[in-house]
Amino acid sequence: MSSQTALVASGLSKRFKTGRTYIEVLRAVDFDALHGEVTMVMGPSGSGKSTLIAALSGLLKPDSGSVQAMGQDLWSLRPGRIDRFRLDHCGFIFQGFNLFPALTALQQVQIVLKYQGVPKAEARRRAADALSEVGLDNRMNQRPSELSGGEKQRIAIARALAKNPNLLFADEPTSALDGENGQIVIKLLQRAAKQHGAAVICVTHDPRLEAYADRVIQIEDGRILGDRRTDPSAAPRPLTAHELIGA
Repeated sequence: MSSQTALVASGLSKRFKTGRTYIEVLRAVDFDALHGEVTMVMGPSGSGKSTLIAALSGLLKPDSGSVQAMGQDLWSLRPGRIDRFRLDHCGFIFQGFNLFPALTALQQVQIVLKYQGVPKAEARRRAADALSEVGLDNRMNQRPSELSGGEKQRIAIARALAKNPNLLFADEPTSALDGENGQIVIKLLQRAAKQHGAAVICVTHDPRLEAYADRVIQIEDGRILGDRRTDPSAAPRPLTAHELIGA
């Protein structure tokens, strides 16, 4: 497992106009994340969590500040280069799953590899391997309407993992799930860090997820209020694929 720095942000600020006034969503935030670790960003609704990961991942340009990600000055790149950076280096998992209704689970994962230029046969193999890793060997030909919420989120995770991302961003990935499925999802994110070496950045307001983090950052009103490391020896181990299938 690598402990190299994957991402460093300095002085990130962002505000949005509402009527005649501005709302400061991020206030000179400094942030970093390491390969092989799960960094949990926690705070109440409206604290700036989602805006922060949008700025870190190239989805939303900050008003000021910089993001150094995978050795690149992200916000100095042209828009097309930022899109390519996300395609090549980033995986995304959202609370809404973002699946295509007409595609099977296998096709959901294959499509992102197609955009990366992966040959068809290799894309199919990698997609099948990723779905197997999240315990969905027997659901590869099912469409979203035939799947549970937990299974849909596991497809979204498989889609992200199939890219072998250096950076994995998760925005409230368990909020639409019950406790059991939420635990499965966060353990899969933990595995992405520990076994794949990704820098996993997860934003949530669910305190139950703290146990799976290497580091917990508290944010409120656009400012970092706390930054602490957890005890790695006390963290629950990642689930095996066999355990997921039986879950």
